[in-house]
Amino acid sequence: GSHDCIVPGSGGKDSIFQSMILKEKYGMHPLTVTWSPHIYTEIGKKNFESWINKGGFDNFLFTPSGDTQRKLTRLAYINLLHPFQPFIFGQRNFVVHMAKRLGIKLIFFGENPSQYGGFKDEEKSPKAANSYFTCDESEEILISGLTLKELESKHNITKENLKYHLPHTVKEFEALNLDIHYLGSYMKFHSQKNYYYAREKVGFLPDDQRTEGTFSRYNSIDDKLDGYHYWTGFIKFGVGRTTHEASQEIRNGDLIREEAVSLVNKYDGELPRRYLNDVLEYLDLNEKEFLDIADSFRPKHLWEKDESGKFKLKFKVS
Repeated sequence: GSHDCIVPGSGGKDSIFQSMILKEKYGMHPLTVTWSPHIYTEIGKKNFESWINKGGFDNFLFTPSGDTQRKLTRLAYINLLHPFQPFIFGQRNFVVHMAKRLGIKLIFFGENPSQYGGFKDEEKSPKAANSYFTCDESEEILISGLTLKELESKHNITKENLKYHLPHTVKEFEALNLDIHYLGSYMKFHSQKNYYYAREKVGFLPDDQRTEGTFSRYNSIDDKLDGYHYWTGFIKFGVGRTTHEASQEIRNGDLIREEAVSLVNKYDGELPRRYLNDVLEYLDLNEKEFLDIADSFRPKHLWEKDESGKFKLKFKVS
């Protein structure tokens, strides 16, 4: 009855699917661990509680210092136009710190990100590459576009403040002898089916309205900054949240390409307005500063201005 594996997650449909499958189908005893969102949405908090309470899981929820996370997120937006970068550091590395503390050797993530563009050898492997969780001892770590020394000297963020954000060295990681796998290497992850599964098992709820920037109501809805992760990606690469979700639904057989193109042209790159005031307050920026920073990251080979002075993509999916 002791915990035999760790499942990191937020209480979204996929982490519910992962943990329930391991528990019910394979008779395992997952410990769930969560790196807290920047700003919980109401529906995200409800689904997280349903995951733990109705699913019957133990959970470690880690909430980093609000002051530290806010500073890092603001700097990441200004320096990289990537407000989620510090969160991703924590989300990825916290689970290894917990495995080390608790002596649990097996970790199950969900889908292998290399399946959607990465190295071929990683695509084929059910195990996560050690490089995802490690840094070379001689390598200088950059968070929010700054070195650890710069973060401490300029922003009073110490290495101790960042201890759960930071990866282990290769030597430290190998000494832990962890077995980290992607459940998606063993079974198909299907977005809609996972949603219905999570709804049936723990009462997972979709949002009461369409997610801005896309057409769905149940993907990545726990953090008020989620939409800006995808929106900033659209600014830098010309590929938005609708493109990501529609492409996946084409592969899953839930959309035909013509439908997906229509959805992309309708919603891709939409600026999320629902939580904008909360996010501006969190980043300590006004709307003009926020938009001006984004515009400064638009690549010239992707963007041009029309007659009215508004930016438009030079190339669109068709």
